[in-house]
Amino acid sequence: MNDLLRFARSLRCDPADPRQAFRHRLAVGLAVAALILILSLLR
Repeated sequence: MNDLLRFARSLRCDPADPRQAFRHRLAVGLAVAALILILSLLR
């Protein structure tokens, strides 16, 4: 669990530019969605 929290903290991005923060959150969200899709297809 601690490793997962450490990984989540490393993914955090708090830039001053809101556009860059949105792009980062969108990219992380798409990566998580793709991972969930791949894992569900493998079952």
